[in-house]
Amino acid sequence: MRVYPPDLVDEVIEAAGRTQRRHRALPARVMAYFAIGIGLYSEGSYEDVLAQLTDGLSWASGWAEEYPLPSKSAIFQARQRLGSQPLADLFARVAKPLGGPDTPGVWVAGRRLVAVDGTCLDVADSVVNDEHFGRAGVNKGEKAAFPMARVLAAAECDTHAIFAAKVGAYGESEAALAKALLPKALEPGMLLTADRGFFSYALWRSAAATGADLLWRIRTDKTGPKPEHFQDLPDGTWLGHLRGKTHTPERNTEPMLVRVIDYTLDNGRDVESEGDGGDESATTTYRLFTTLLDPVQAPAVDLASAYAQRWEIESAFDELKTHQRGPRVVLRSKSPDLVLQEIWGHLCCHYAIRSLMVQAAEHAGHDPDRVSFTAALRIVRQTVSQQGAFPPQHPTDRSGTPSLWRTFLTRLLARLNPVRRRRSAPRVVKRKYTKWHVKRAAHGTWPQPGHNPAPLIVRTN
Repeated sequence: MRVYPPDLVDEVIEAAGRTQRRHRALPARVMAYFAIGIGLYSEGSYEDVLAQLTDGLSWASGWAEEYPLPSKSAIFQARQRLGSQPLADLFARVAKPLGGPDTPGVWVAGRRLVAVDGTCLDVADSVVNDEHFGRAGVNKGEKAAFPMARVLAAAECDTHAIFAAKVGAYGESEAALAKALLPKALEPGMLLTADRGFFSYALWRSAAATGADLLWRIRTDKTGPKPEHFQDLPDGTWLGHLRGKTHTPERNTEPMLVRVIDYTLDNGRDVESEGDGGDESATTTYRLFTTLLDPVQAPAVDLASAYAQRWEIESAFDELKTHQRGPRVVLRSKSPDLVLQEIWGHLCCHYAIRSLMVQAAEHAGHDPDRVSFTAALRIVRQTVSQQGAFPPQHPTDRSGTPSLWRTFLTRLLARLNPVRRRRSAPRVVKRKYTKWHVKRAAHGTWPQPGHNPAPLIVRTN
């Protein structure tokens, strides 16, 4: 792979202490690529995924090494030996925002626009996964059919590149995961957007201390923060001092100066349709807090429009969960460490595809929005299966450009999305709750008949 060269993979594995001590049919490097391959071919069996990769690895060694397909049990044991830490470290080493200085849509007020949000993934229904990750509660006193892992991620809005993540149990809140993630993910020159569920005085103070600027939506009900008015600004926004009034440590800290932006939205529709699904845009007043205090440098209208781009991280999650993993697909691993390995493999795979997409967009001078993720995903899957396509170095053509890379560019740029149009959608669901109880692990060993079933005639008169 262009994004994860073998030398870096070996370095990360050695740093994690997972380098094999004796020659094995499945060395650690192969299993690291295999973990990423599971993210690429999520519906394939162990043998199917490994078969897609081994020809390319043999080609990378000049056919000096061959990788005969081992048994499913051997692959499982090799996954256990590798563990999850090398994949987490590999993602941390490589993942970073992808937009360049001239990439359209990346910058707002001279800052890189990024977002933080969380999502949940269903994991295999095993006892240890249930104990480690927990389940969501549903109706009728039941709990969810599968344990769930919660993933909190930071992503660059325009390129959809997830560049930092934290994985936890379902019971861990997004705010708690953000407390650990944001100090490591943020840096000066970023503008972080977040929805109203993230705000706390401590988290705001911690995120602002990284040097990044913040643009967060804030609750406007009685539980929301109430900054003390300090100064009106000419664009209709105002400055306020922000300090908690309930907890003693927060009351004794220096107040934080924030700019408050209150606005409503014109949804752009001339005619409202019946059953808008609870569209609140025309009647709700939105409130944003930001650390960008100068209305000339960062006009309120620009910031309100930029906050709407926070939804791009939801599109990144859709790419990861619906298209790459597959809709409603449950992660296969039955132990917590292998679940983490599988999740980090998915994140590494998504970042690699997004990295190639941004390179293709820059090569052709297009906005990354024009490049289709589903097209890139299909092309990568088809390309990896070709002999010699898997390793990061490829044969070059007469111009010196890797021939496989040129083929990838040609095929991907031939399937560009149209220029993004104005669009909206109601927040509704079309799923009926079933009357049946949730399937549990015990139902897998349901008592079976000991003889052939036969009808029993019942006399009714």
